Amino acid sequence: MERAVNDPAGSKQGHSSDARGAVGKALELLAALALPGGPHRLADLAKRCDLPKPTAHRMLQTMAAAGFAVGTGGQYHVGPRLLGLSAAVLASSEATQFTRPVLRELRRRTGHTVHYAVRHGDQAVYVEKVEPEQSYRMNSRVGGEVPLYCTAVGRAILSRLSEAEIDVVLAGPLPARTQRTLTDPARIRRELSKMDKVGYVVDDEQNEPHVRCVAAPVVDRLGQVAGAISVSGLTFTLTLDSVAVLGPLVAEAAARVSGALSSGPAMLLVSDVD
Repeated sequence: MERAVNDPAGSKQGHSSDARGAVGKALELLAALALPGGPHRLADLAKRCDLPKPTAHRMLQTMAAAGFAVGTGGQYHVGPRLLGLSAAVLASSEATQFTRPVLRELRRRTGHTVHYAVRHGDQAVYVEKVEPEQSYRMNSRVGGEVPLYCTAVGRAILSRLSEAEIDVVLAGPLPARTQRTLTDPARIRRELSKMDKVGYVVDDEQNEPHVRCVAAPVVDRLGQVAGAISVSGLTFTLTLDSVAVLGPLVAEAAARVSGALSSGPAMLLVSDVD
């Protein structure tokens, strides 16, 4: 891990790692926990942060109790509370401010739940969610994370990553979350290739049973993927026949946010004409 203020090599007095203090050590451990490639082994986290394994374990247990970490089988990844804080920060970002009016309009035009998600390692994190008035609610929540390989928002983001980054994500493991989940990297890549042809990707019950989603990527002024916009619904309301209608609407919404990130908020002016 790169160090700035607490880098012993940068200190004229040659402070030991203990000079970091408990808070400094905990912050370094939290930063290591959030690095791509998780979940991370306890031994790797301890080595990266120059901590004894018992100390790292004790800190991680404290973080887990507070919701900042999740530990399973000796491996750890970021917890829901940290993701929620990240979502709160992202909610005030330029991209998310540009996204809100577009999401509301997309919800009005489609009648379905609308999300905006950003990448976090091999996951997508929901940072915005707009729901219609209906008798049911989608299980997703702001701050929640879903895999890139088997979700519509995830594949939309994947479709705009470099080949090297896609290779890392698809290196696995890619567990089947439903009976319809694609776990073969070659088949997933074929799904990604459809993005360039139609402008959107579809999750047809591959992440959750009875849930169908359509998504398109958002890119920033440098052409880098900033996130993805999706519409989601139960399969009996968001039918396969409706995908051909909803897909272009989602792609249009994503293009408007992409344009706003490149040219400013004037691009977000919404016409009253559907």
